[in-house]
Amino acid sequence: MKKIDWYFDFISPFAYLQWQLLKSKPLACDINPVPVLFAGLLKHWDNKGPVEIPPKRNWTYQHCVWIAHRHQIPFHLPAQHPFNPLPLLRLCIALGSEQHVVDRLFRYVWEEGHLPTDAAPWEALLEELQANPAMLDADDIKTALRQNGEQAIAADVFGVPTAVVEKRCFWGVDATDMLLAYLQNDVFFASAEFERAGQLPQGQQRIKSS
Repeated sequence: MKKIDWYFDFISPFAYLQWQLLKSKPLACDINPVPVLFAGLLKHWDNKGPVEIPPKRNWTYQHCVWIAHRHQIPFHLPAQHPFNPLPLLRLCIALGSEQHVVDRLFRYVWEEGHLPTDAAPWEALLEELQANPAMLDADDIKTALRQNGEQAIAADVFGVPTAVVEKRCFWGVDATDMLLAYLQNDVFFASAEFERAGQLPQGQQRIKSS
């Protein structure tokens, strides 16, 4: 049975959407959710998030709303975005990153539209999950989150969501069908064409301004 190391951050609506899509499929594999700080990946790879580019920001949210509509996934944008996801990531790790915990925290943001800074809903969530704020400040939880990020980078993960299967990365909700095909042993992944695409020589690059 194949295993998916699924790297995600609760800040990502695309991660929420892919989580819902994967839940709806009869997958013959184990999913290991790995919470990571998306901002840390962006910093390491010298990249920008989709909402850090003004025209792409608007497109991103509308695209997410469309994907949710297309697949009949409950979706409600929070009052503002981006936000600091650290409380959610640490809470997830403190509770073992179990799938039901991941699901509940995603729903807190992307179905109910709440943020960790929303005092009353956040307190209610902690009570529901039998957690407390002190758990989020524990050194071992912070260390585990940092190690998750290091593990992601070592696996060539550059964004979220990313599913890593047998050392192969599938990035983004748009790659969900590709991921499912790989899990079903599609022979195309062994083709010369596919292998060549992963080894294409670097051509002329644009000149970056200093």
